[in-house]
Amino acid sequence: MTTTAPFSIRAFRRADSDALCALWRRAFPDDPPGNAPELLIESKLGVQPELLLVGELSGAIVGAVMAGFDGVRGWIYHLAVLPEHRRRGFASGLVRAAEQGLQALGCPKVNLQIRATNQEVIAFYRSLGYQIEERISMGRRLEPAG
Repeated sequence: MTTTAPFSIRAFRRADSDALCALWRRAFPDDPPGNAPELLIESKLGVQPELLLVGELSGAIVGAVMAGFDGVRGWIYHLAVLPEHRRRGFASGLVRAAEQGLQALGCPKVNLQIRATNQEVIAFYRSLGYQIEERISMGRRLEPAG
């Protein structure tokens, strides 16, 4: 009989930095320099660090997600699971854990952004009950003050 180690989700710890950076580099190879994993981790640790979650399997980080709540809406960012561990429910578990963290802060609604060409990810979020909303996403980089 074969047993599989359980997948567990917990808050990020500093000792996870190298593993999380490697995961995000692998999952998001085309991210711009402003999304460097080290920068994302440091920024997130300054605001609601309990919403930076990692998923472990046999003691190794195989998935992660970030979430945040601005007092009006919640956001989910940078959900990733290593390719060899996908389609086992790990990403769904990470999303649900992020949603629970947001709910605990009083968040009434969650938003997320997906590249319009990423049909596989769109289908994944639809399977979790997310819907495409007719919106235009706009952004502007703000240079650091000083």
